[in-house]
Amino acid sequence: MPKYIQEIAPNLWRWTAPHPEWPAKVSPESPDYWPQMVDSVLYATDGSAAFIDPQLPPDPDEFWAWADQRVKGRTAHVLTTIHWHRRSRDQVAARYGAATSGAKTNLPHRVESFMLRRAGETVFWLPGPRALIPGDRILGDDDGGLRLCPESWLHHGMTLPKLKQLLRPLLQLPIEHILVSHGQPVIGNGARALEDSLG
Repeated sequence: MPKYIQEIAPNLWRWTAPHPEWPAKVSPESPDYWPQMVDSVLYATDGSAAFIDPQLPPDPDEFWAWADQRVKGRTAHVLTTIHWHRRSRDQVAARYGAATSGAKTNLPHRVESFMLRRAGETVFWLPGPRALIPGDRILGDDDGGLRLCPESWLHHGMTLPKLKQLLRPLLQLPIEHILVSHGQPVIGNGARALEDSLG
């Protein structure tokens, strides 16, 4: 397994790769900044393999060899949490003939979705490993916990207090892990980390 891939639970992996559009010249204090390394997820069940926000590494051959083994014999899906995260979606979909729709009727087995209306994001929930996969609205805080995105990332009248209200129903889930796209993931005690981030 490539060293940049981490197994979170049986059949659930995350990997990191540099984003090709990383704003290198933007100050880390700017709301337009995000870390260069972004995270992606692969979840394999008995009959399906779901890639969530996939970003291919710069030299993808080793990754493809690893992913091919996980997809073999399964129907592939490529899911996107937010439109900014289309990333390598088309390349992955082309390789595996994958469906790219995130509509509830097209979701792979054992994958659920929660639409954050007016926040422009879909959060995915994996009941088996009890893992939550957000996009840009929940970030790692680099101290082992979580934080919400800068308010400047929100649009259409959305504010951080309103975003917190949209996220609160997720606390009803038995969340163990939260695999964020930006920052370090929360492995274990995910529900507590989410609650703390919502104040």
